[in-house]
This record gives sequence, C-alpha cells and structure tokens, in this order.
Amino acid sequence: MSQAKYGQADQIGYLVADLDKSIAGWIETMGVGPWTVFRNVSLDGAYRGVEGVVTMDVGLAYQGDIQIELIQVTNDTPSPYRKADGEAILGIHHLAWMVDDVESAVARASADGLSTVFTATNPASSVAYMERPGEPGLLFEFIESPATREMMNAGIVASKKWDGSNAVHVIDFAAG
Repeated sequence: MSQAKYGQADQIGYLVADLDKSIAGWIETMGVGPWTVFRNVSLDGAYRGVEGVVTMDVGLAYQGDIQIELIQVTNDTPSPYRKADGEAILGIHHLAWMVDDVESAVARASADGLSTVFTATNPASSVAYMERPGEPGLLFEFIESPATREMMNAGIVASKKWDGSNAVHVIDFAAG
C-alpha cells in the first residue's frame, strides 16, 4: 500500500448553522467529547484574491486520532465558508493536515494540480485551503500551528479518558 503524500489526515471540518446545537447532538448521538469551543475567532486572509477578515466560532473534539472541527461563521465576508451568493455553506467542508511549513505544503499541492482558494493567518496559525479541479464541494486544508498540534495531542488523550463530564470548555477571544 502506498503512503499518503501528506501523511495521515488530522481533521475533518464541518460547517454548521448552530454550533451549540451541533455540539449537543455530537455528544448525545455519537458520544464524542469533550469539546473545546473558541468564540470570536478571526482569520485575516484572502479568498480567491479578495482580502477580508472572517469571524467564526469553532468547536473541536476528537474521534480516535482525528479532530472533528465544527465551524459556525459569524460574519458575511466572502470566504470558503459561503456560497458565491453569500449564503452559508453547511455540511462536510474539508479534510486537513497539520504541517510544519504551510508555504511548502501549498507549493507541493500546487505542483500536484490543486488550486489555492483561501489563505489566512491569526496569531496562532497559518492556513491554506485548496481545491482539486473538477471535484467541487470538498476542500483540502493545510494548517501550520505548533500550538494547535499541542492542543490536538492533548485533546486526543483527553477524549480517550473522557467520562462524559465537563463536556464543553469555552475560550472567548473577545474576552481578552
């Protein structure tokens, strides 16, 4: 069997209309938790060449070694989280890999025929979303963030020990 070019995928991302309701459903229906929720996340970026700031609330939990990311976009800036007419996209959205150097990963993926649709940064990370021509509806994300990698490792361990208590921990960036 051949080895995947970027290693094991680290994250599956979903876009949701109501983050709290979605998290409650994942806990109740699938038993997935605990969740870390980040409120008021901002990404400064460029979507298909148009610069802007995207804001969102994000929930993270783990199923085995895979991070489940739920995203509720909270503004209407053009982004990979909205359709061309501005309507929010809902459902499965991307498959992501943690990388040591997002620019190198983008260069490799571009050489393999992927196109960059969104690049963004915030104080904790740099990300790039890419698409494969002829395969709409699923994006491939590369994430460069040592802090996120550490959080993922801790979250994987916590999920394996989770007893159902303390299901949601909230970090609000607006609170300073």
